[in-house]
Amino acid sequence: MLSLLYALTLFISSVQLDKRSVENIKMSLIESSSSSLLESSSSSSSAHQRDYEGAHHHHHHAPRVPRASRSKPRERHPDPFFTTPRTFNGSLRVHNPLFPVTEESYSAYAVMLLALTVFSAGIVGNLALMCIVWHSYSLKSTWHCALASLALWDFTVLFFCLPVVIFNELTKRRLMGDLSCRIVPYVEVTSLGVTTFTLCALSIDRFHAVTSVQARPPRVESCQSILAKLSVIWVGSLVLAAPELLMWRLEQRVSPRTGLPVDSCSQEPSAALPETLYSLVLTYSEARMWWRFGCFFCLPLLFTGACQLLTRHVTDEKRPSSAASSASSSPKKQRRERQLTHTVVALASVYAVCSLPENAWNIVLASAGVEVGVTTRALLTLIGQFLLFVRAAATPILLLCVSRSLGQAFMDCCCCCCDECLPPDSSSASSSTNATAVSSSLSSPVQEEKLKIVSGTSPAEFFDTVKDAPVELIIGTPC
Repeated sequence: MLSLLYALTLFISSVQLDKRSVENIKMSLIESSSSSLLESSSSSSSAHQRDYEGAHHHHHHAPRVPRASRSKPRERHPDPFFTTPRTFNGSLRVHNPLFPVTEESYSAYAVMLLALTVFSAGIVGNLALMCIVWHSYSLKSTWHCALASLALWDFTVLFFCLPVVIFNELTKRRLMGDLSCRIVPYVEVTSLGVTTFTLCALSIDRFHAVTSVQARPPRVESCQSILAKLSVIWVGSLVLAAPELLMWRLEQRVSPRTGLPVDSCSQEPSAALPETLYSLVLTYSEARMWWRFGCFFCLPLLFTGACQLLTRHVTDEKRPSSAASSASSSPKKQRRERQLTHTVVALASVYAVCSLPENAWNIVLASAGVEVGVTTRALLTLIGQFLLFVRAAATPILLLCVSRSLGQAFMDCCCCCCDECLPPDSSSASSSTNATAVSSSLSSPVQEEKLKIVSGTSPAEFFDTVKDAPVELIIGTPC
């Protein structure tokens, strides 16, 4: 009985405790909900207040941020490129010998002055020679187009190779890196090949013109005929210079004196080449000096000299037999042939003078077995390249001075440019005066004969040919 009462008492007390715990939980939930409502109302009121102030004072504060971003701020991670620590090794620094002024600056200024003089004279001269051949209808022959082709390659050497070489000499860095180490020697050797084959072609043309049985006046040639003859020169030169693209590579070192990087090009074929090609390039590298001496120095000079001696010998043999039959036309023809011969001899002389020093010291150093330092070898290479640039700049000026047809065409183009710069009244008056002078000069039989010798036709047929010639037969436009 007592145990039953005791169990009933425990049950009643536990029920009361459960009721109290439930009531406590309810009270805590109510208090927490009320506090969250109060916080949300206060935050919304403050947000409305800030929006209101921002709307009225937008010119004093920064622009508002959207509410979504304000609820949860987004973390911004910095770019690892700007935060990763790295050491600067000075690879972007460039040596400047011009400032501050030191003893080295005087030689740098002298190199720049010489380079600017050669560059200006060569660019203007080669462009003038190409333009007058392009715009003169009477100069459309293989002879003059071969000279224009030579001027094109000289222009390429001056325009692309000279700035790279001068920049490397002044700053000790290489423009375009490893690419310029391959392209610059390739263009230079190609220019040597074009000059060599052009001299050989001009010598053969002179020999053929003098020794031919039936002398024919020079005629205007078609574009296909000229390009077919020039393509032999170009393709042969490009193929012979192809090993230069695989032989050079860029080397970089740090100067012990200045602590700056120094770029240099070395003759070392890449090990990634196939075995057969690597052996060929290595053989070319070892025989490069003698190959250039034999193919690009001895061949054009010996060929030109032999053709000149044979031409003179044949001319001396033909002179007694043809003295009576060609007494009237011989002085004009001899004067023209002598002028063209002098042009070839002048080209060969300039080429020999500019190419002889480099070949001479290369052979002397190779025969004596003398090992020169890096600085001396770089200086000799620079002098050889400067002589190449001087030849490329002096060749068009020499042609304009020696060749009478090119010089006259150049003066005519200059006169045309001066007439275009004159006022309209004076230009029309001068043009009418020139037209009257031309018509009156062409009325004489002597001038008609001169024009017939140049073009191979009569004056009327010549100008009708210029006007009515098809497009594929004309290169350029008349001046």
